[in-house]
Amino acid sequence: MPDPLSYRPALSRMQPYTPGEQPAPGKTVKLNTNENPYPPNPDVVKAIQDAATGPLNRYPDPVATAFRRAAADALGLPGPEWILAGNGSDEILTILVRGFVGENQKLRLPYPSYILYRTLADIQGAAWEQVAFEDGWQLPAAFGDTPDDVRLVFLPNPNSPSGTVLSATEVERLAASMTCPLVVDEAYADFADGHCIELVKKHANILVTRTLSKSYGLAGVRFGYLVAQPQVISQLGKIKDSYNCDMLSIAAATAAMSSQAWLADVVARMNATRQRMSGRLAELGFDVTPSKANFVWCTHPCGQHQAMYEYLKKNQILVRYMQFPDWGDGLRISVGTDDQIDACLMILESYLKNV
Repeated sequence: MPDPLSYRPALSRMQPYTPGEQPAPGKTVKLNTNENPYPPNPDVVKAIQDAATGPLNRYPDPVATAFRRAAADALGLPGPEWILAGNGSDEILTILVRGFVGENQKLRLPYPSYILYRTLADIQGAAWEQVAFEDGWQLPAAFGDTPDDVRLVFLPNPNSPSGTVLSATEVERLAASMTCPLVVDEAYADFADGHCIELVKKHANILVTRTLSKSYGLAGVRFGYLVAQPQVISQLGKIKDSYNCDMLSIAAATAAMSSQAWLADVVARMNATRQRMSGRLAELGFDVTPSKANFVWCTHPCGQHQAMYEYLKKNQILVRYMQFPDWGDGLRISVGTDDQIDACLMILESYLKNV
């Protein structure tokens, strides 16, 4: 008798994506999932409260029109038809894979980078290939050479875990050499010196994803979006969930996109903390990769990265220990408040005194 629970082969074979640890609320200092340590703009909180008194018995706007208009204004886009809203940028990434990569086709990504890309290919029954960074987190020239079976390329920019970034000129050059769409994942772009939004206007095969989880302090709301030419948005809109963004998240995201002065202030504060943290880590002997994101990637000559992670956790500080086969391991430390970073540095210094 056949098994009534016969899952798709792709599901049976795949390994699930494992998010960063989320401890119960308490005294733990969270520097492990690149969240904003500061609360969102009060205007955003008020927008959520106002929306909660609205018609929650009705479905939300299926295409988040108010948000798309606010985002188009903030980003200097011709209109809302250039934007697709999603339940976090992870849903946008899912839609992109569903839209462009079929079974037995291939997705390309740099390595090390965001592991979820691989999971999305596995769900689709597609293949994925990784192109390893060269020394100094440089992409090899071959990254842009795409054979016919590569249907989509992801480029996290800034990259995680390194925080390194390619210039818009370099991204444009890469896209010109590809025979498929290039998705520039700009989850951390607000912390960098530039972005690729303008390239979308010039090139139909350059698509940019963004999230409100990092710089806007809205990780708990789950809202992201895609910027692409209108014909791309129209096609991909066919495969999103009917009502993929709820009323409260749409209200929050719309208010957030209208808070550009608040954003600039918070980003400047976090970037200053990142610079100070990087300098102090270097004084403690760490090799710190120059970052343009809200985290830093660091390694230490002692090689005891997992032990450091465990020692920090024992002292109620969570960072991300990451180990990449054939690459190495290290610590990715999110930018927290100055007090949180000082506490983390103090514990690391204590550990290293006994090495």
